[in-house]
Amino acid sequence: MVQTAGNVKDRISEVAAARLRDRGYADVSASLLGFLGALDCGVNFGSDIARRLNISRQMVAKTVKELSEAGYLVQGAGPGKLKPIEFTLKGERLMSEVRQILAEMDRELNKSVGKKSLKDLVRELDALAGNLGTL
Repeated sequence: MVQTAGNVKDRISEVAAARLRDRGYADVSASLLGFLGALDCGVNFGSDIARRLNISRQMVAKTVKELSEAGYLVQGAGPGKLKPIEFTLKGERLMSEVRQILAEMDRELNKSVGKKSLKDLVRELDALAGNLGTL
């Protein structure tokens, strides 16, 4: 079950990244989408991102640098190691496209699987997620 859930999440990211590339975002991968998806809309800090994603601060710094060079993020100056990380306008447009793609995928799945079946599945997954907190 856990492996299947991970496979579904990975496949959603892969399909979204492929659709973004079709829309002109040639430098976007599924892993970069996962990173960007962990960011808040406002100001972010590397240590918070590292904790959310359970990765090293060095990996966060490397990825932020890559995404800054691509124009999706900007990292400002801050006291010590607290450098604010924010989306650029290009990054905000990218995330808007991602939300549109995910909505399209929902509609497509509703058609292929059936709206009721999909709602039942989502309800069951929510219940399962809630139960995991009690383990």
